[in-house]
Amino acid sequence: MSEVAVEAARRWPAYRAIWRWHFYAGLFCIPFVLWLATTGAIYLFKPQIDAFIDRPYDSLSYNGAPASVQAQVAAAVAALPSSSLVAYELPTSSHSAARVLVNHGGDNYRVYVHPQSLQILKTIRDEDRLMRVIFHLHGDLLIGDRGSLLVELAASWAIVMILSGLYLWWPRNAVGVAGVLYPRLGGGRRFWRDLHGVVGFWVSAFALFLLVSGLPWTQFWGANFKAVRQLGSAVEVRQDWSGGGKAKIDRAAMSAGGEHDHHQHGAGIPHQADPGAIDRVVASVAALQLAPPVLVVPPRNVGANWSARSDAQNRPLRVSLQVDGASGAIVQRQDFAQRPLLDRIVGTGVAAHEGQLFGWFNQVLGVLTALGLILLCVSALIMWWMRRPSSVLGAPLPLSQPRFAHGFIALLVGLGVFLPMLGVSMIAVLLVERLLLRRLPRAQTFLGLRQPA
Repeated sequence: MSEVAVEAARRWPAYRAIWRWHFYAGLFCIPFVLWLATTGAIYLFKPQIDAFIDRPYDSLSYNGAPASVQAQVAAAVAALPSSSLVAYELPTSSHSAARVLVNHGGDNYRVYVHPQSLQILKTIRDEDRLMRVIFHLHGDLLIGDRGSLLVELAASWAIVMILSGLYLWWPRNAVGVAGVLYPRLGGGRRFWRDLHGVVGFWVSAFALFLLVSGLPWTQFWGANFKAVRQLGSAVEVRQDWSGGGKAKIDRAAMSAGGEHDHHQHGAGIPHQADPGAIDRVVASVAALQLAPPVLVVPPRNVGANWSARSDAQNRPLRVSLQVDGASGAIVQRQDFAQRPLLDRIVGTGVAAHEGQLFGWFNQVLGVLTALGLILLCVSALIMWWMRRPSSVLGAPLPLSQPRFAHGFIALLVGLGVFLPMLGVSMIAVLLVERLLLRRLPRAQTFLGLRQPA
């Protein structure tokens, strides 16, 4: 073996070893990837779906002037006894029902109010809205923090799956681009192998972006990301996204224009001494024509400033305001460009992740990526089915003399530090293999952890 080959062997393990990592990562990830790709593709069209569901409440006809905002809010609060105002959403047109968010029994409800007659047209718990259900199906599997941890773990291993897949795809001895940039036709294992590799190559960059840009939302990574940011800050770090997998709202943060999701739980808001303040605030904010939806939030304490903000999914369009309730004057404005650099990077990534950064093409790109990931999973299952042995799982067999490559180990350590759930799970798998599976030779053989006797 030449010195170059020896040095390469020290840095990277054999092809079959990477194939084994790819196989086991895919074995765990495929169900989650299918789930996340499907729910994510649906969520890309949140604005269109929300608008379709709410279409009966955006085409109202009435004669005369609408009632005051204060009267609309009062009607919404009265519809749910013992409730309190969380936020008022500015109507998008003169024919739209007023949307008032109130807190009732610890949950946020969206109350649709006819702006003239003050008739209650619809009341729904905000977490029961279709796109909120899709949001939770995608982010926490509808089981809260445990689901968020599972999604984070799957996303971490999906990154390993994609990186190892790119290594396997790399054209070492290819002649031409057939089977590299496009699949060779004809059916059989070669076609499915080509299809799997080629599709994986074309969607890999977009898939990695989606996986990494989704990390700030996750339970463990998101919470630690915020904690690390807090280490270098003398004031409390406020984010424009809900990290740590939590579905709660900090009332003070909401008023300050940070870490706010109006779909989340709200705290009770005391009665305001000046009932006309909300009309003055809404008039001032409406004149700015911010990107919808625009929320107006009363202060916690009487006499404090009101808050208003654009909650647009295209986050670079977001604006946060502080408004004097007595005069309606804008006393503070923060545009997206004025936020910390890291917040702008994450916010831009979140907007692209949700398909809202650059219009319909962003949505199309997201759908194509989701379809590509689904095709990767399907082709992987078909390839496994074609080559599956009768009595074992079908993992690539281990080398008789495994190679410990320092470059590969360094890469795994780096990934384990960047993705703590991945690092913890790799240690757990190693311990299970060394302490438990070594005593179960049949299980080892079935899982492909050792050569059959």
